[in-house]
Amino acid sequence: MIKGNVKIDHKNLISILQSCLVLILVILVTLMMVEIGNLKGTARVINYAGLVRGATQRAVKLEITGTRNDELIAYLDDILSDLTSGDGHYELVKLKDAAYQERLDIQRAYWERLKAEVAVARQRGYENTQIVAMSETYFKMADETVSAAEHYSEKIAMKIRTIEILSALDMLCLVILVMFQTAMALKMARKNRLLEQKAYIDIHTGLPNKGSCEELLNNREILREPTACIMFDLNNLKTVNDTMGHSAGDQLILSFVRLLRRVIPEKHFVGRYGGDEFMAVIYHTDRQEVEGILDSLRREADAANRDGNQLPLNYAYGWAISADYEGCVMQTLLDKADYCMYENKRAYYATHDRRVPRS
Repeated sequence: MIKGNVKIDHKNLISILQSCLVLILVILVTLMMVEIGNLKGTARVINYAGLVRGATQRAVKLEITGTRNDELIAYLDDILSDLTSGDGHYELVKLKDAAYQERLDIQRAYWERLKAEVAVARQRGYENTQIVAMSETYFKMADETVSAAEHYSEKIAMKIRTIEILSALDMLCLVILVMFQTAMALKMARKNRLLEQKAYIDIHTGLPNKGSCEELLNNREILREPTACIMFDLNNLKTVNDTMGHSAGDQLILSFVRLLRRVIPEKHFVGRYGGDEFMAVIYHTDRQEVEGILDSLRREADAANRDGNQLPLNYAYGWAISADYEGCVMQTLLDKADYCMYENKRAYYATHDRRVPRS
């Protein structure tokens, strides 16, 4: 994606989206906590508004029976004041709802009229006042105030549910992004592994290439366990290339690689050290095992050649084992094995009255 002179790749875009989603989630959680606090405060208001509705009826009944309770009236005054302002000692909140505030203001104004009627009833007797009818009217007003508070509470609950849904969607998007990032990371890891394999694998043979061999040889630790190194060189590769073409030479190399991998167990290292040179590292071994591997290789090659193989397998080899040298490292074994291999190659060409080719 290119915008102006700024290039934003997919990785950066995902990081930006992830940061935005996290920020949105923080805002939603904060809003939810605020609304939950408001809902708790609203529940307390509804409780006290309902208490005013019932306690006022009790106060009127007491007046009718001639039992004055000024403390109850003062108590109702305090609650109504606290419901209106939210500053009283009952720790009530002032609901930020116009409909509720309007009903509460009407109720509180009528409460003042009802208290005045109570004073008249105390002087003349309740039979000569409108106190009973006014208390019924006041009850309806208080009921409307409670209903308005409950409606406001439902709106807050709806907000909380909406925030919960939005939070769930936000978290779902975050999970999808994380899964997408994980998938991309796994894909990238696979690509890196393939690139790493290509960097250390010989494409033609599938064996570890010279770079992989050299990495093994660069280990300068003294070999504590008996380890052997075998060097191989195809004697007739140049001849095959010159007389039959490089495709035939490639086939000869592949035949020899298959032979090596068939004879040498998988737990040991076999790599292509050069064009016609191969090396094997035999771990935790002894002279008998190495000689057994070389004997098996010789028998397999002879069998293939007897079967009328158009590309005869002919190779020189040399080997060395760490048990024969004190303070031996891998490079030491390679040098010794390479020297023995060259001697073996020279003996072969001397037998066949030819010069040893430079490989």
